Amino acid sequence: MDEALLAAYRATDYRVRLTGGGWASIRIDSPLPDTLRDLTGYYHWGFITAWNPLSQPQSRARNQLAQKQLLQRLKQMPHVRATRAAVGVGSNGWHERSLFVVGPPASAFDALGQAFGQNAYVHGDGQGFARLRLLAAPG
Repeated sequence: MDEALLAAYRATDYRVRLTGGGWASIRIDSPLPDTLRDLTGYYHWGFITAWNPLSQPQSRARNQLAQKQLLQRLKQMPHVRATRAAVGVGSNGWHERSLFVVGPPASAFDALGQAFGQNAYVHGDGQGFARLRLLAAPG
């Protein structure tokens, strides 16, 4: 993973759909938005996708199938407390559907990210700061 891709990940607006409508924006190295704190409590959370493995664009149909498979895997996990629709939006207009998931430990998110070919995902502990968790070594 090169520095430009890493910078793009850091500049992305990670948006979580709120149950009452609208979006909450998560930013890397910033506190979790107040609108998500009741949902997360003190549990681990992750912002993850199955779209575009290794940051290589895929067809919409392939991305949708992979995302459906990710959701199915999450439904089978015992520690999932909540799942919300989400979308990552880059500064250049790029976007990909994602999921905001509360409950599983980082090791479970790592396994999912690796299973779906992701370079990284956004993770946090409770109401702390959002961190970019790399699964592929920066290059």
